Amino acid sequence: MSTDLRVAVIGYGMMGRAHLYGYRAAPLIRPCEVRFVPVVMTGRHEAALAATAKDLDVREWTTNWEDVLRRSDVDVVDICTPPGTHAEIAIAAAAAGKSVICEKPLAPTYAEAAAARDAVIAAGVHHVVGFNYRRLPALSLMAEMVLAGELGEIRLWRGTWLSDEFVDPATPFDWRFESALGGTTIADLGSHLVDLASWMLGPIREVSATSATFIEERSVAGGTRRVEVDDASSALLRFESGAQGTFEVARVAPRRPCDFVVEVNGTRGTAMFSYNRLNELWLGSVDDDPRLYGLRRIRAEHALHPETQGWWPLGQGVGYDASFTNQTADLAKAWPDEPWTPGFVEGADVTATCEAMERSAAERRWVSLREIVGGEA
Repeated sequence: MSTDLRVAVIGYGMMGRAHLYGYRAAPLIRPCEVRFVPVVMTGRHEAALAATAKDLDVREWTTNWEDVLRRSDVDVVDICTPPGTHAEIAIAAAAAGKSVICEKPLAPTYAEAAAARDAVIAAGVHHVVGFNYRRLPALSLMAEMVLAGELGEIRLWRGTWLSDEFVDPATPFDWRFESALGGTTIADLGSHLVDLASWMLGPIREVSATSATFIEERSVAGGTRRVEVDDASSALLRFESGAQGTFEVARVAPRRPCDFVVEVNGTRGTAMFSYNRLNELWLGSVDDDPRLYGLRRIRAEHALHPETQGWWPLGQGVGYDASFTNQTADLAKAWPDEPWTPGFVEGADVTATCEAMERSAAERRWVSLREIVGGEA
């Protein structure tokens, strides 16, 4: 017997489309008795919402997301709205007994993220944060090797994410430049890096960060408005394990559309991933033949590699869209007896780290995660 999980997609922008793609593609790549079936979509602007719903073959839509929480034919609420709205919707969805899928970051502040986390746990519903890059085979293989100890004890981690999204000073002010609604660059781009680092190395203990806003005002109707978020930030990290890390994010790097790199250095080897070659993992081991000194390229497309089940033959590769397909397939496989991962606990932890970086940059000092989470540490 097949099970349909009926989904209300909250938000109709790029991420709403990406999630819908994953729901539609997953059964073609990794067939499962559990299927996610979009039944309704919500959004603020009626004309655009109606057009998008029609284009994406979602037959019902409404401009009031609260309406869908009362529907008996909705099992899952998928939140693809700006970050500042995530916690409110997630808390209400949990109270209505709906499982919750929430795009990253879980919230702009730790207080909001913790409230959402506590709500889904108290309600006993399934919950997951959309850290989709965990589902890329190469990054998943890196994590598998780190967690299995194949690189030895990890001493160093570094992550860089460069984008040119805010390069043009003529880009007008919108929700992305409002800290309470869109979150900082640290929370937006950086939350992915923090999640990957914590997934592989465990908790981060303390951070020391610096931030800059180069274009301090953006145009609005009739004038300008002060930009509330960072254009670029960097940080030093200390992990509970004793490992050290470096972190850099920027949305003002010309001709860098979405370039991120993650590297780990252990006592026995090095692994490096670059998103512009997303089917590859670069690996070097102290046990390699010295004549072959350096890093070698691994094509992370083999059936033995994680997150490759059902995909194209070796050599064809996968792309950004595959991360959402794999995410859907993983959630379907876990339903109903296993928890979804990464859940709101991990999502709140990531937000705590991002908030620690923001506080560190503002106060120009090292900030412990204990300062953010208090007695929960």
